Amino acid sequence: MQSQLTKPPVAKVEMLVRRPVPTVFAAFVDPAITTRFWFTRSTGRLEAGETVEWTWEMYGHTILVKVEAIEPNRRIRIAWGPPGTETTVEWSFIPYEEDATFVTIVNSGFAGDADELVQQALNSKGGFTWVLAGAKAWLEHGIELNLVADAFPKGLREH
Repeated sequence: MQSQLTKPPVAKVEMLVRRPVPTVFAAFVDPAITTRFWFTRSTGRLEAGETVEWTWEMYGHTILVKVEAIEPNRRIRIAWGPPGTETTVEWSFIPYEEDATFVTIVNSGFAGDADELVQQALNSKGGFTWVLAGAKAWLEHGIELNLVADAFPKGLREH
């Protein structure tokens, strides 16, 4: 017996980063910082209404990123993915105590049958968990963990 979805799945990750909101927000809009924990190259900063490309050179993968909204130090909203199958990613940044930020990342809008929706949401949650953990390590301790780069070592498995 196969289960039916009653609502589309979303991927959501959250974590406290012990740095002030402006520092954490900048880490996601400024590719000079983001490349320390996520993608390896970008065609520019995230600015509302702009489209940039993010590249993961270790995987030979580039993706289009359409910036739908930027609320400085509060929220980032993008659409990304191949045309016609874009999903939405939204970051929110909530001040916590004196110098920390609670970051929430939500990826939604997956397309396909029920099995594909679930697989996409699980893959997204795993990926954004690495991104957020890598950002935390970089921003709090100046350590590049290479979590995204080491997720799929060449030759160990096909993906």
